[in-house]
Order: sequence, then structure tokens, then C-alpha cells
Amino acid sequence: MAANLLEVNPERLWDTLERSAEIGRFRDVGLRRLALSAEDGRMRDLFVAWARQAGCTVEIDRIGNIFARRPGRDASLPPVALGSHLDTQICGGRYDGILGVLCGLEVVRTLNDRGLETKRGIEVICWTNEEGARFSPPMMGSMAFAQKLTEAAALATTDDSGMTVGEALAGIGYLGAAPLGARRFDSYIELHIEQAPVLDHDRCDVGIVVGGYKTQALRLTIAGDTGHAGGTPMAMRRNALVGAGYVIAALNDIGLAYAAEEGRTTTTRIESFPNLPGTYAELVKLTIDFRHIDPKRFDAMRADVDAAIAAAAKKANVEIEVAEGWSWGTDLFALEIIDLLKTTADELGLPYREMRSQAGHDAYAIATLAPTAMIFTPCADGISHNVKEDIDLTRSLPGANLLLNAAVARANR
Repeated sequence: MAANLLEVNPERLWDTLERSAEIGRFRDVGLRRLALSAEDGRMRDLFVAWARQAGCTVEIDRIGNIFARRPGRDASLPPVALGSHLDTQICGGRYDGILGVLCGLEVVRTLNDRGLETKRGIEVICWTNEEGARFSPPMMGSMAFAQKLTEAAALATTDDSGMTVGEALAGIGYLGAAPLGARRFDSYIELHIEQAPVLDHDRCDVGIVVGGYKTQALRLTIAGDTGHAGGTPMAMRRNALVGAGYVIAALNDIGLAYAAEEGRTTTTRIESFPNLPGTYAELVKLTIDFRHIDPKRFDAMRADVDAAIAAAAKKANVEIEVAEGWSWGTDLFALEIIDLLKTTADELGLPYREMRSQAGHDAYAIATLAPTAMIFTPCADGISHNVKEDIDLTRSLPGANLLLNAAVARANR
């Protein structure tokens, strides 16, 4: 660490992460803290208490996004924003999103320790429902904030039990009053575990994210008819689940065909009706997802996906309706923030590699509103969305210190 540059408090950061890991503990080593659940509510309460103890003002908007601001000398200037999310997947880990929020809090605490003021405020944000594990789509809070999703649509979204986002927010006390999208940011920097093995395997502790993979989710509705599993002749069947099976298998083959050039495909969700023994399915809803680092090759992949869907419909004698879900592109982040991170890393003597994110993040939505970039830190073997997700604190500290020093430099401009 070069002289006169700031360092976070490692023990305090780790203790904060360990406190988070107690809320929604699942299978001992992981977390199940679904968005707007009771566990999410308790974690939010703890974060808000910590932020207020650190001298921050706290506001909550209509979708439950939490904004904790450490004031700057000039209240007329928009703040430098840091953050991520505190909700997890159903079999989630302790660090996905959480590390970014709590590193943002540690930035504030470190400045307090040093008695340092910044010209602009620094705002730590917890975005609502980044994961999309309970309510779809993912990145709901940041997309609604960025006006990519209407407030009415977001609040009316239901989980599998029929509860709406609005009802769930009210139930945990986070249906806030602040209007969506009314805040301005000077810039936004999000720290996140990589969720892939590159940094870990390359023994590099800092990734500076210059963009993301082009990504598209599709929602397929596959319609056939129902009939007796034994009595109906095979040639007469219009089994929607068979149509779904053909799509799933073909989609995986497409992913394998593009894998050497950084293509990805998956099926994330399937719903079947009537989903009973003795009867084959008349209706299936399928969510699929495909990604590629190269936009042109993404277009080729999309053509292959479309052809595979059409072939599956014909082979299974069913109809398949395709609706586009969430999507994001590749050129997301601002060169001025990427350059700030590179310059700061050089000043700190931190080796780094430039990378593109294979996952979705709240930063993608906020990049449409303010200059944005991301910092990646390693996670063990790239395991994420899994209770075995793990980090090494010593390998996370370089990214945390980069976040701290870059945020201060930007806040003092």
C-alpha cells in the first residue's frame, strides 16, 4: 500500500459479514434470504441501524431501495454512490451482493475513523430484489429506479404464493415514501464477487469490469393438450412437456457449441400443468437464458435458439409462444470511472485485470443514469448461487481498498 492512501478495517469488515451470515443461515454455510422475506427484513433493519450509527441519513423509496448517505461539504452536489444487494438465492451464499453493500458501509466507517470529509456525499445503496429468486425479473429495484420497469408493474409482481411485491414490502416495513428515480448520482461503483473462476484461478485479486456479456432471457409458453398417459396413442399426443424437453436439450447443445467462444445457455425455470401422474401436460411455461461476449456471435446464437424453438414445436406438435424477458448489452460502463479505477489501482500498487461480467448486476441499470463501473473480487473456484460460495478476506481487501480510495478521489473532485 502506497503512503497516504486509505485502508479499510479488515476485522470490522469480516465481523460485519459474519453478522450478516447469521440472518437466513441455510445448510449451515450458506444463506436463504429471499427478497422481502422476514429474513430480508431483519437484514435490512440491521443495515439501516449500522448506517445510522455511522452518521448516515437513510431514505427508502417506493420499491424498497435503501439509500444511506454520508454527507459531503457541498450538499448541492450529487453523491458518489456505492452498493449492491442483500437478498440471496434460495440456496445462496454469504457474499453475492452482500460484500458490495458492506464494503460500501466500510468506506463510510473508515472515513469516520479518520475524521475525513469529502466534497461530495457518499451514498451506500441496498437495491431491492436483485436476485429475482422470489419475484421476477431480477434487478427489480435498480431497473424500477432507472425507469426500465414501471412502479406499478413492479409492485404488482407476485411470487408463487400470489403475494405481491407491494404487500411483501409493506409486511416488512420497507414500502418507502421516496419517489422512484428522483435521486441523482455523480457516479456509481459496485463491488461484487466475480461469480466465475477467472480471478481465483489466475491468482489475481482485482478485476476492473469494462462491460458485460450480451444477455437475453425468453419466456416460452408451450401449449398442447392433455390426455391419458396410457390410453392416448403416441401419434395423437400434443404433450407440452415433450416440447419443453426438446427445447431444453437443444438449448444446452447450443451452449456447448458456443462454449469455446464464451457462449452460455441455460433453462432456469419450468412450470407444468396439470403436473400430475397419469396425465400428460397441456401447458408448460419455460424461462431460458443465453449470453455471449461478442454481440455479433450473440446474434448467431439467437438465430440458433429461434430455430431450435421452431423445430421443437414441430416435432412435439405443440404451439410455442415466445416473449422477451430481461436483457442487457455489452457496452455498459463509463470510461471515466474505468480509468479512475485503473489509476487508483496503480497508485495502490494493485495488479488487476480488465474483464467482462458474465452475470447480471444492478450496475447495468444504473449505468443508464450515471457514470458507472464495477470492481470484481475473487470467489473460491467461481462457485456462486450455491451455499458453498466462499471468499478469502485477504484476497478481498485489495478490491475493498480500491473501492475506498476511488470513491474518495471521485467524491473530492
